Amino acid sequence: MADACYAMVITPHPDDAEYGIAGTVARWTSEGKGVIYVVCTNGSKGSNDPEMTPDHLAAIREQEQLAAAKLLGLKDVIFLRHEDQTLEDTPEFRRQIVCLIRTYRPKIVATSDPYRRYIWHRDHRITGQVVLDAVFPYARDRWAYPGLIAQGLEPHKVEEVLLWGAEQPNYFTDIADTFEIKMSALRCHHSQVGHFPPEWNEQLRRRYEEFARGKGFKLAEAFYRIEIWW
Repeated sequence: MADACYAMVITPHPDDAEYGIAGTVARWTSEGKGVIYVVCTNGSKGSNDPEMTPDHLAAIREQEQLAAAKLLGLKDVIFLRHEDQTLEDTPEFRRQIVCLIRTYRPKIVATSDPYRRYIWHRDHRITGQVVLDAVFPYARDRWAYPGLIAQGLEPHKVEEVLLWGAEQPNYFTDIADTFEIKMSALRCHHSQVGHFPPEWNEQLRRRYEEFARGKGFKLAEAFYRIEIWW
């Protein structure tokens, strides 16, 4: 059995978690809390460069994610390496997530909100739905995936889920002190953001200022928070 972690962040692609929750993650790790990333796809379709191949891009993006993880002080990064743009809500994918939740036993699981309407990357939607189902009831219920019991993976009850990308967030975290490290972690994903101009930082700052408006702090990340008490 692996050491338990405080939070597990399950991200569809390399770089999604940096956009969604890296400021909060940086605060957690600065407080000594263990955080693990699970990256579901290899990000191999994330380029329009005709000279770039999917295999080469996947290798680049994995190294970019590791560099961001090092900056953020993560406990571990787990790469599931599903092909980009191919995720489906299957028992096999759900079992992978259940297995990881039961192995690392996080208090908090964070992922992409699957209920964002209309235009939303399908991998984001599928990841969020599979993670929610894995959290409840499959990770909690003993006879869901009974083969996991034989592997010593006992049921685990997650206490809280945070969904980034929510259209109606109900929970906001102070990232005023961690905004710069969040941006540095995002900049590690050079294949995705390397072409963005310097003013991009200020555009994002304005977004996080808007999230924080009326909350009592200067910059915030926004989530839909679910507390699981049953």
